[in-house]
Amino acid sequence: MCISLCMIVKDEENCLKRCLQSVQGLVSEIIIVDTGSKDSTREIAKQFTDKVYDFDWCNDFSKARNFSLEKASNEWILVLDADEVVLEFYKDKVIDFIKADESSVGRIKRINILEDNMGTKKFIERVNRLFNKKYYHYEGIIHEQVVSKRTKEYIMVNVDIVADHVGYTKEVINKTQKTHRNLELLHKSIKKDDKDPYLYYQLGKTYYLQKNYNEAFNAFSQALSFNLNNRHEYVEDLVETYGYCLLNAGRYEQALELKRYKDDYGRSLDYKFLMALIYMNNGVFEQAVRGFLDCIGESEGKIEGLNSYLSYYNVGVIYECLGFKDEASFYYKQCGEYKPALEALRRL
Repeated sequence: MCISLCMIVKDEENCLKRCLQSVQGLVSEIIIVDTGSKDSTREIAKQFTDKVYDFDWCNDFSKARNFSLEKASNEWILVLDADEVVLEFYKDKVIDFIKADESSVGRIKRINILEDNMGTKKFIERVNRLFNKKYYHYEGIIHEQVVSKRTKEYIMVNVDIVADHVGYTKEVINKTQKTHRNLELLHKSIKKDDKDPYLYYQLGKTYYLQKNYNEAFNAFSQALSFNLNNRHEYVEDLVETYGYCLLNAGRYEQALELKRYKDDYGRSLDYKFLMALIYMNNGVFEQAVRGFLDCIGESEGKIEGLNSYLSYYNVGVIYECLGFKDEASFYYKQCGEYKPALEALRRL
């Protein structure tokens, strides 16, 4: 399979080996671009490939990404970060995708572990990572995006590649200071272009990861003040993360304003669950219960368990708060081995 893996790295000795081991035999070439490592990153990379290149860091992720694309001998590119590990890679289906349309962009499934005031969650997203470099390159100095060279919108297709992303767990954030770096770059970008809602969205996401919900609220509010195209994928995530930001900040009544997005996202499991959570926190329990139960059995959402144990658990919490212990016990029992539900059953 003629696919080049292209990566940019810096001081990734703790995770690079696991990443590269996970793709051995799956790609025909590995390109590593090092942007100034001071640890053993380069030595680890050389255990897997002789194509390790230096790049003078210039605070621009797209330039580094595009440099890695230039070094690839194949047209088809798979992009990974060092803190990602490939869990599944179905070669036959990936080959079918490549043969079907060389101008499509493949979206791999990425599983993130995120922590906030509501606990630890698995957040599932699709990201553009497999593409033909004849048609695409990167733009944006941070949170760089795959952009068509021909200035046309392109078709995105989900491909059968799954990666585990550990880069935003609390331990990794504390160690690498990744969010501090991102904030600095985002503020610089906004000074150059303060009319780009995507930059404010990413600024809000970064503050959210730091649990700085007041600054996240300000950034998300700024992003939402623009005339947005609600069909753009990041806009839906903007709305949802803004909602969780409001809940984490205790702005429960203000969160009810998200009802206005029902026409756009009313069929989305993630939006339905979020609105049920908002109704729950505002004491609108009947509507909250209906919302959570409507999530049961839906197809997979971005957060693991929305269509099963998380919705059952919240219904149980509502009934327990209202004093209906039998009903609460019933719904807690539907949660399987979900720890908070098991603790609730022992409490009852």
